[in-house]
Amino acid sequence: MPFGRVLLIGLNPALIPGWDPEPVLAALARGRDRFRERGIEFDECLVPLDEHTEGTIADALVAADYACVVIGGGIRKTEELLELFEKVVNLVRLHAPGAAIAFNTTPDDTADAALRWLRRGAQR
Repeated sequence: MPFGRVLLIGLNPALIPGWDPEPVLAALARGRDRFRERGIEFDECLVPLDEHTEGTIADALVAADYACVVIGGGIRKTEELLELFEKVVNLVRLHAPGAAIAFNTTPDDTADAALRWLRRGAQR
């Protein structure tokens, strides 16, 4: 069953000051492998927290026709980033209005999060 393309939006763990990125980078690699195993095409938009974050995300959203956008927990689960999370949701609505929005619990289950919505689209 062919699926549409997925965009993964999250924080770049290597650019978070004072934090060990290795566990998250390893989980991201496992998550990429799961997409490949399932034959799902995907792009990643891993952003730093800087003045270009929103523009980088907007550029990524218009780079392809996405069936689903997964917003990662680093953006969603951090109380200090609530405003950024709201902006990301609205950027998806603006620049990829036909895409489903999905949420993962960890980088490992990102493909599963996308599949919940990709399967629904395939059934229409």
